[in-house]
Amino acid sequence: MPLYLVRHAKAGSRSTWIGDDRDRPLVDEGWAQAHALAERLAALQPSALLSSPYLRCVQTLQPLGEACGLTVVVDPRLEEESPLEKSLAALDDAPDNAVLCSHGDVIPDAVNGLLRRGMDMGDAPGALRKAGTFVLHRENGKFVRAEYWAPPKTD
Repeated sequence: MPLYLVRHAKAGSRSTWIGDDRDRPLVDEGWAQAHALAERLAALQPSALLSSPYLRCVQTLQPLGEACGLTVVVDPRLEEESPLEKSLAALDDAPDNAVLCSHGDVIPDAVNGLLRRGMDMGDAPGALRKAGTFVLHRENGKFVRAEYWAPPKTD
């Protein structure tokens, strides 16, 4: 069974945000991405929703939680600048078919860590876009292959 590792949807500009960056919310386009992600992922019947404690990550999973009747559970191991060992432990501990939301620094590091452990990915994307998703396939407790889904289209 796979895990779905999602980069948070579009939030306001970091440089213009006043206040703690952990509280920076999604913008309208980000909410549209979050709803489109919910449509894409709800059909896969996720088992759990795990998020960085940053508001933009929690908000990215909220529409999916509403669609599936699941609560978004905060996992500090997914927050920005989380050490590789912690983010990999969060993936290792996640139940099958869980959706996890994290950041543009954590996700590539975690995926590269899994590649070093022997996971196959084929052609890696040039860039991890906001609301993009890595589908991580795990067999017998080991991540064996992955693919990348581009962000869902929003209109």
